[in-house]
Amino acid sequence: MSTNHPRTRAVRAGINTDPAHGAVVPPVFMSTTYAFSGFDQPGAYDYSRAGNPTRSVLADAIADLEGGAGGVVTASGMAAVTAAVLALVPAGGTLVAPFDAYGGSWRLFDALERTGRLRLRLADFTGPDGPASVGDADVVWLETPSNPLLRITDLAAVSAAAHAAGARVVVDNTFASPAVQRPLEFGADVVVHSATKYLNGHSDVVAGVVVAASGELVDELAWWANTLGLTGGAFDSYLALRGLRTLHLRMAAAQRNASAIVELLAGHPAVAAVHYPGLPTHPQHELAARQMDGFGAIVTFDVGSEAAVRALVEGLDCFCLAESLGGVESLVSHSATMTHASMPPEVRAAAGITDGMLRLSVGVEDADDLVADLRAGLDRAAAAD
Repeated sequence: MSTNHPRTRAVRAGINTDPAHGAVVPPVFMSTTYAFSGFDQPGAYDYSRAGNPTRSVLADAIADLEGGAGGVVTASGMAAVTAAVLALVPAGGTLVAPFDAYGGSWRLFDALERTGRLRLRLADFTGPDGPASVGDADVVWLETPSNPLLRITDLAAVSAAAHAAGARVVVDNTFASPAVQRPLEFGADVVVHSATKYLNGHSDVVAGVVVAASGELVDELAWWANTLGLTGGAFDSYLALRGLRTLHLRMAAAQRNASAIVELLAGHPAVAAVHYPGLPTHPQHELAARQMDGFGAIVTFDVGSEAAVRALVEGLDCFCLAESLGGVESLVSHSATMTHASMPPEVRAAAGITDGMLRLSVGVEDADDLVADLRAGLDRAAAAD
């Protein structure tokens, strides 16, 4: 591994590695198939679903930033989740996941349980008894910060408890990115990302990636991704690699903007609650400060009712009402009717997701513009009640 700073490694990933023409930026290989040098003599690549040079550059770059042995690029974040679950959870095994997991992950886990593939148990890993929640798990699935309440899990403590019980640990690191948090450093076995989000950073690519701490796990994940047809395309990988080069710059700018927005939210009368690990009042603030390099650029807050939500979002100019996150543009989403709509109301309620809750993905626009736009929306929300 290079001794250069992660910022440098992200920018230089694949640069000046073209042996044919000396291209500074690695080319995109669109070919679906590759010629054998002779009978029974395949090269490093034979068919693009199984392996693609452009995809390999992206996988290696993200694995390097995460500190993993290797990675597999998939067609979406949910494809990465699927590959990890099917590769690691034995048939009939137990998956223990957060009670406030991303709605798409919960939907997959619930479907796999309903069809008899695994047993699902939901747990709160963020409290003092978090490590004990591992129980009889074969795989422990973690999200930190969680979606959308930004709860923080002690990665080292839960990973140690899981390994003591013979379980593997998978961490969805989408909300933080390796610029902010690297779960493998705290004992996790596998990291998954929706590369659609911060890794690409421009809301124009759907992709995923799964990174493993050991070469054996990388091979197992790659086998499942190839077998199920989950691997990503060459051009998507090329675009995501281009986005990855500015990851650290984008995250730094977005986190500065998030701090300005949190300051506004914390003092506005329309806001009933603010969820952000950078706040000293956040229950896991000190833990976040220890295991993260910054506090991320996702901010969740509650304005008390759906009526207030409607009044706030319908006049916004600098925030798009849209799902997803992690792009250069700022987004606002209503978890109950958007990202977590697949959860039954009682499951959302148990997770603490209310009808008045909004999640911001703070972009890199001018901070004063974002604050002014959101302040006007909060004033409308206050008048709606």
